Amino acid sequence: MPTAARLFALFGFAAMAFFATEIYKPLLPEGTRMGMFTPLNMLVAGIAGWMVMGRLAGHGWPMALTSGLRTTAVALFYVLFIWSGVEMYDRATDMRYDGPVEALQQMVALAIAYVQLGLTDPQVPVAVVGGGILAGFLAEWASRQAQQAA
Repeated sequence: MPTAARLFALFGFAAMAFFATEIYKPLLPEGTRMGMFTPLNMLVAGIAGWMVMGRLAGHGWPMALTSGLRTTAVALFYVLFIWSGVEMYDRATDMRYDGPVEALQQMVALAIAYVQLGLTDPQVPVAVVGGGILAGFLAEWASRQAQQAA
């Protein structure tokens, strides 16, 4: 059911993903195709905000902090899953793997490499964690405003 908290969570987490992605892009190797990188990350984070944070909003500020971090972790998991899967698929179509097990192992290795790359610039974790907390507080604020108006 649509609520103000879900809407604010959607936009808050999409904004977090936008800023974190834009900070992350210069870290990628030169020549990396980035066509849908930002929009897809924003979509995934927005859906996570709607489904996870939107459901958890309205339980107080300390819970908003932890729920914001939880939602950030969910969004990060799915973003890493998608992009490492895309890269693994590209490599698999070039016949770089001996079988499906090796391809899946390399997909996990790619996800770990993407995280390590993001940790090379301290702005990325600050944007991800700080943005997630801020988006969680934003959803909590919207939930409180809606409760007061009712």
